[in-house]
Amino acid sequence: MPCLALPPAHDVPEEILRTEVILGGRSPVDGKPLSASEYEELEAELTEARFQPEIKGDIQQLIFLLQIRKLIKTIIPFY
Repeated sequence: MPCLALPPAHDVPEEILRTEVILGGRSPVDGKPLSASEYEELEAELTEARFQPEIKGDIQQLIFLLQIRKLIKTIIPFY
């Protein structure tokens, strides 16, 4: 009676699969398969595309004051 607990002979051990270098990936935008260089280029484009939006000075000051108020409320909750 053959042993049923052992994996098939053609199955690659998990230890070997963990050490393999993954050379392909999927696009985070549309899920298409990409090579390593294409994936790196896409990641560079996506990081360059992220920018800080321009906020008017008075709104920026208001946000700052609200953050200070929130900090004070955490220190002195009954204020």
